[in-house]
Amino acid sequence: MPTEYDIEHWSEYRVTPRYLAGSGYAGDPGFEPVSHWPHHTFDDGPCQLLVTSPDHRIKIGWFGDDYDLWKITAAQDAVSPPHWQATFNHTFPPEIVAGLTSVLADDWAPESDRFLTPTSVYWADSIQPLLDAGWTHSPAERGTVEILAPDRQAGAFIDRHSYGRLDERVLLWAGSQGWATRAEASFTVGTPHHLIAATAATMSDPTPVVRERHMIHRDVEHLVQLEPVEAEMQSASRAPTPLDVKQTAVTAAVQRAAHSQPGGKRSRAARTRTTVTRPQPQTTPPPSRAGGNTSTGKAARPRR
Repeated sequence: MPTEYDIEHWSEYRVTPRYLAGSGYAGDPGFEPVSHWPHHTFDDGPCQLLVTSPDHRIKIGWFGDDYDLWKITAAQDAVSPPHWQATFNHTFPPEIVAGLTSVLADDWAPESDRFLTPTSVYWADSIQPLLDAGWTHSPAERGTVEILAPDRQAGAFIDRHSYGRLDERVLLWAGSQGWATRAEASFTVGTPHHLIAATAATMSDPTPVVRERHMIHRDVEHLVQLEPVEAEMQSASRAPTPLDVKQTAVTAAVQRAAHSQPGGKRSRAARTRTTVTRPQPQTTPPPSRAGGNTSTGKAARPRR
């Protein structure tokens, strides 16, 4: 039977603020707005899943074993160089990535170029949702702008010296320095300001996100509020719930692992990063936009 530790370890909590919740080890929320778009999977290479608009002008790449987990680009046509690129690292919550992908899904149409519209010349237009949410200016070097959240655990950095289309212009960040805790999203100069603003609005949304207890990194757990997800009232004779089954399976797996030999080099590397078995990417898209999962991720590793 699962111990009290196992129950706590796998219990779900609502996490506030959402930008400190981490990735949750799955990319499904970020792909949900474009679940009806074509999916392309790859057995080899760093990109494990590529979701594209029907005309392939927008590309959303999932790099499940990389530090830069998401790379999103848009171009004038399927073979032209990217007009802009957005990159989200492995600790950035996918619920915030969905702020961008949902607007891309709305922007795209066969004759629409809205997702390529020139960015505003006013830097504040890109991060106005953060200012509206009470984020404030911080001292910055000349030619740059820095905005901090009220708890000073998240912010935005704008480099006004960037001129090349694919130079990094806006950086959204959360958490302390360190590859295991620092969440970062970068946008190049050519990124339309309304796409950055949509991401910023989702980042500052006070609505919590759900995580299992073990997903909250110990270095940030004292900075977040955890509210247990209430279980429905059930009788003493209830049938086992999916959580019960999961806990029992985990306990059995741990016991088996305790008596098994260590795995290969890749397995040892995974154990140095996390003790959690992470979901694999799901390669079959749902039949309609109302469908469910589209992708999940594997353990991220530091940038080489």
